[in-house]
Amino acid sequence: MSAFDPAVFSRNSSFDFDHLTIGGVSATELAQEFGTPLFVIDEDDFYSRATAWKNALEIAFGERAGTVYYAAKAFISKEIARWVENAGIGLDVCTGGELAVAQAIDFPSSKIELHGNNKSEVEIRSAIEFGVNSIVIDSFNEIERVARISSELGKTQRVLIRVTPGVEAHTHEFISTAHEDVKFGFSLASGAAWAAILEISQHDSLQLVGLHSHIGSQIFNSEGFSVAAKKLIGLLSRYRNYFSHELPELDLGGGYGIAYVPGEVTLDPYQVLRELAEVVRDECLAAKLEIPRVSIEPGRAIVGPTTTTIYTVGTTKEVELDGGLTRRYVAVDGGMSDNIRPALYGAEYLAIIANRLPLGPNCNTRIVGKHCESGDILIRDIQLSESTQAGDLIAIPATGAYGRSMASNYNHVPRPAVVAVIDGKARVIVRREAIADLLALEI
Repeated sequence: MSAFDPAVFSRNSSFDFDHLTIGGVSATELAQEFGTPLFVIDEDDFYSRATAWKNALEIAFGERAGTVYYAAKAFISKEIARWVENAGIGLDVCTGGELAVAQAIDFPSSKIELHGNNKSEVEIRSAIEFGVNSIVIDSFNEIERVARISSELGKTQRVLIRVTPGVEAHTHEFISTAHEDVKFGFSLASGAAWAAILEISQHDSLQLVGLHSHIGSQIFNSEGFSVAAKKLIGLLSRYRNYFSHELPELDLGGGYGIAYVPGEVTLDPYQVLRELAEVVRDECLAAKLEIPRVSIEPGRAIVGPTTTTIYTVGTTKEVELDGGLTRRYVAVDGGMSDNIRPALYGAEYLAIIANRLPLGPNCNTRIVGKHCESGDILIRDIQLSESTQAGDLIAIPATGAYGRSMASNYNHVPRPAVVAVIDGKARVIVRREAIADLLALEI
């Protein structure tokens, strides 16, 4: 478990001689120059993954390929937004703050969609004024709000309906979003989705262009996506039969799984989209529908594997367990403030010593953070070298999604910097917070 695994680290990472190297820069050099904890993002890997999803969608759906929207919630910054634009894909934002990042770099508004289950009127107005391509409607209250604000601005806003198709995604409850008992979208089974369609049709300031579904996160096969697609195409057919014309777009969301630990395999975009395209074509043929323009929303699948977090070990200790066993606690200089996922829903990770070759045998280890919380655990159980000591660097890969974006200032700990590496060069794209930043909001 404690060995370097290329299937989990970013594509331009390797363990050369006696240290971890990312994008041609050693972990030791990165820690010395930028400090720890540190998010290190492999820029070339980001572009490769973004391009792969774009190419896979175009190959699978041909002229019916819609837009690959990068899900900003996974991680967004001005530099990341520039990479997204340079890769030729779109941007999926779900708050005014994420939209503001796009606005700050003048991201093409025609390639932005706005999500969110409780969009404020300020957020809706800002999105419409900026000219976002589409707003994904999530509730009946929102239909009225978007219609009214669009009318006030003298615009007709393109919208999609978020449908909860009742699909079990076989993932953790907190990241499963398409069964009935969730806060997102309009239930298909209850008739709410059809009622929303009828309601939207009453507003001249709204143009319904399609349906949207997102069944959850960290999904490792195409079965759930296929079931959702079948159900949504059934709703497209009902719409055609009632209104005598077809909706042109279908957004099947994201949630594509990545490898966090050895044995897991990151979902192949070409395979999953090829399988999905077959289902869409077959179902549309059976329903005598034109194939809609199909869009997707990968976030974690693009940025997740690109990033490694580097920590410095501060303390270690041995704890005796029942049965004569022992556990070694290795405490690092970060923790739940820079990666809440293990505490939030039991996410698992790999870790390695990054600054040297491990010595001696491995031992039962728990990697914990520095926060005043017993649940501040990054890795609950891992076999790590018994030689791990204060001053060592610990690298945890696959932290690009939801690490920095969910980061907090718990215990008034400043959030880490984000450094991009490529071709042996490193540069800061999000600076480390300082104590002055923590005090800046105080009155």
